Amino acid sequence: MASSPNMEIDTPLSNGASTTATNPTSTTTPSAAASPPSPASTPLPESLRLEHQFLRVPFEHYKKTIRSNHRIVDKEVSAVISEVVGDDEMTGDEAVNRLTNLVSRLQGLKRKLEEGSRSENLQAQRCRARFDHLEYADADNISEWNNTRLKRILVDYMLRMSYFESAIKLSETSNIQDFVDIDVFHEAKRVIDALHNKEVAPALAWCSENKSRLKKAKSKFEFQLRLQEFIELVRGEQNLRAITYARKYLAPWGITHMKELQRVVATLAFKSDTECATYKVLFDIKQWDYLVQQFKQEFYRLYGMTQEPLLNIYLQAGLSALKTPFCYEDDCPKDDPLSQEVFRKLAFPLPFSKQHHSKLVCYITKELMDTENPPMVLPNGYVYSSKALEEMARKNNGKITCPRTGLVCNYSDLAKAFIS
Repeated sequence: MASSPNMEIDTPLSNGASTTATNPTSTTTPSAAASPPSPASTPLPESLRLEHQFLRVPFEHYKKTIRSNHRIVDKEVSAVISEVVGDDEMTGDEAVNRLTNLVSRLQGLKRKLEEGSRSENLQAQRCRARFDHLEYADADNISEWNNTRLKRILVDYMLRMSYFESAIKLSETSNIQDFVDIDVFHEAKRVIDALHNKEVAPALAWCSENKSRLKKAKSKFEFQLRLQEFIELVRGEQNLRAITYARKYLAPWGITHMKELQRVVATLAFKSDTECATYKVLFDIKQWDYLVQQFKQEFYRLYGMTQEPLLNIYLQAGLSALKTPFCYEDDCPKDDPLSQEVFRKLAFPLPFSKQHHSKLVCYITKELMDTENPPMVLPNGYVYSSKALEEMARKNNGKITCPRTGLVCNYSDLAKAFIS
């Protein structure tokens, strides 16, 4: 059994942030012969800063495996000791039976120790494989490495959307099983499926396994589960059972959540078909969907994952550079990603990109207007590129027709605009 070092992380780092301990007394002297980093190698360390979740998740899973194994061992050892320190006044047959049970229990403990050791070694190997993968990244193989990262991001998205079969297939065909967290998401899937079926037992068991960490994070998830279970008893008109349940499981939360507790307990005076808005919402079937979302948030936080899928985060990073007010106009060019509704929805919470210099794009050719292709102004004030208007004049005997208003004029009537 691997030993359990002190690996608790009190403050999770958010979405790729990292902290580095520095020694204020240490100094570094740059070498005169040291050459500056090449331009090709500088973007790589920046991209590695986004790999926080890639390392954090297996590390958290490894710690959880160690804690789980230690709890099992402590429980079995305590049981063995209680068997040994038994009644001294036993007959021979009783002593033989007790020793037989003790040997059987010790053999079971040995099997659990071996299984726990294998599980810990597997998690440690996965952490090592991910460290090696990050070290493998350099400017020479950045294309291959980025291709692997894209597949990891796609698997992460599939797992979060519950497309498990597709995620498993992609990870196997790409040979990236050690770089994705399928087993971790399987743990979440069991709880989510149970909540969709209106069962709280698996979720409560998950809360019990992670009780100390949820308490440290001041999580209300277990309390919300207990409230929902109470509501279901009231919905089934089992008021006496609901009262007993409240005394046993809800009363301890009264110190910190008294107002919510009072509101839920008051449902005893109403039926599930009540029209009172304050209590009607508590009986709403959508409360189960809320519990699913709350569980996902707590689950992601516990493992140091981002709340949004990595695919969304990377897409939003690119869309934030493309988003301008023009993208939401009807005449937005079709080759602009933000002309599609799915990308507009994803970019909705993002700010518009900051453009230090205006860029004029021709309405006709969709080409950039600059010194090589200067803008020309029609008498009606509309501006188009000189290349587009020259081509139009060539085809129409020197006549220009504004594609927006239909105005017809001579090419000689155009005025050149200057970009400052």
